[in-house]
Amino acid sequence: MYLLVGLGNPGPKYAANRHNIGFMAIDEIARQHNFSPWRRKFQGEVCEGQIGRHKALLLKPSTYMNESGRAVAEACRFYKIAPKDVFVYHDELDLAPGKVKAKLGGGVAGHNGLRSTSAHIGNEFYRVRLGIGHPGRERVTQWVLGDFAKVDREWLEPEMDAIAKAAPSLLEGDLGRFMSDYSQILSPPANGHKKTKSADKRDRPPETGSDAAGTTKQTKAQPGPAAQEPAPKNAMAEALLRLVTSKKDK
Repeated sequence: MYLLVGLGNPGPKYAANRHNIGFMAIDEIARQHNFSPWRRKFQGEVCEGQIGRHKALLLKPSTYMNESGRAVAEACRFYKIAPKDVFVYHDELDLAPGKVKAKLGGGVAGHNGLRSTSAHIGNEFYRVRLGIGHPGRERVTQWVLGDFAKVDREWLEPEMDAIAKAAPSLLEGDLGRFMSDYSQILSPPANGHKKTKSADKRDRPPETGSDAAGTTKQTKAQPGPAAQEPAPKNAMAEALLRLVTSKKDK
C-alpha cells in the first residue's frame, strides 16, 4: 500500500488557493484512476484505489496545513506504511508556475506542511513539488493564500492532468521516468520530420533506398547493387553494336 498525500487547507474558503495545489493534484489522481468515494478518516478525507499495479490510499488532511503530519502519521500507523512509500504533493514557491520536481527526502524549505509531516514520520518520504512562483518575501502569505487567476488555468489544468497520468511511474520509485512521462504528457512531440522519415523508411518499397539522413533516393538516379551489375555488359554491347554498324555502313 502506498500513501499519496495532498497538502492544503480544508473548506471552500481555501479550495482555489495556490497553497491548495496539492489537494488539486490528489483530486485529479482520484478522478483519473477511478478511486472509491471520499470518506472521513485519519483526521482527513481518504479514498482507495489502484494506480498501475499498486494499491494506493489518497489523503487530504483536514488538520489545516500546519498540522498535516498528524493525519499522515495516523494513516501510516494504521496501514503500516513506511515513510519511503509516502508521496506528498505540495506547493513550491521556488519553482515557476507549471514546473514540477520530485525527490526523496531533503529539507522542508520553510513549508509548514512539510515541516509537520517530517516531525511526525521523519524526512525519508517523497516530495512532489508543484511550482506556484515566488512573489517576493513581503507578499508570500498573501500569494499562497490567494486564489489562482483565471489565466492560470491555461497551465494548471494540463499540469494536473499530466501529474495524474504520470503517477504510475512515480509509485515505481523511478523519478527520472516520472519526470520524463510528465513532460511528454504535458508536451507530446509533434509529428516531426524525423518520425515521418523513419516511418517512410519502413514502409518504402525495396527498390527505393534512403541515405543516412533519411532522404529518399530515386532508384533511377541511384541504382541499388542489383541494378548496377549488368550496367557494364550493356555498355559494352552498345559499343560493339555501334562498331559493327559502322563497319557495315562502310
